[in-house]
Amino acid sequence: MRYAFDLHLHTHYSADGCGTPESMIAAAKQRGLSGIAVTDHNTCEAITYLTKAGLMREDGLPVNGFLVIPGVEVSTADGHLLCLGITLPNMKGAPALEVASVVKERGGICIAPHAYDSFRAGIREEILDQLDLAALETFNAAVTLRSFNAKAATYAARRGLAGTSASDAHHASAAGICSTAYELSELSVSAVLNAIPLGGERNENYLSFLESMKKNFVNWFRIFNRTPSEKS
Repeated sequence: MRYAFDLHLHTHYSADGCGTPESMIAAAKQRGLSGIAVTDHNTCEAITYLTKAGLMREDGLPVNGFLVIPGVEVSTADGHLLCLGITLPNMKGAPALEVASVVKERGGICIAPHAYDSFRAGIREEILDQLDLAALETFNAAVTLRSFNAKAATYAARRGLAGTSASDAHHASAAGICSTAYELSELSVSAVLNAIPLGGERNENYLSFLESMKKNFVNWFRIFNRTPSEKS
């Protein structure tokens, strides 16, 4: 059966994120996705929260037919690196090769996001060449210049890496606008991790002008994205 996922998004546990974990899940469900990977910057606090709230399971199975994949986007010394299927301590500033090694030891996988986007800490090619990657994010909805996605796709093809498409959403309104779909025998974290290196069907959509403005002026828009309980 085919299942679609947004493999790169941020909740308000990221310093520059606005959406609650619940709102990100709701938005992805509304767009027909089967799951998301929560990849906050340098923290796995949202994973702890979602597990305690009963919205994800420690055994890697879905809750009410929706799968939350644990993850984190590490700000390595060489650029940003998506680490999926595991949780990590804060490894901000560690070399990308070191982070990738720890992820592999813990049974997770790595995806390089917005790799050629020098304005957003994309990992440079000489480091990419050394990384044990499951895939490359060949389409990032929030990329600074669209040519960066094209360069990522070219690199992935040259190296024989699978590509992924993801929203990099920092607001619930953008969650799930991009996705990658996989044929899976079951809906589980392990099944998704095994499928990612084989490649999937990408649904590619850039952020709208409004969503781009919200992302660029995130601190201002955080005022309008808080839940009623947060405003009180």
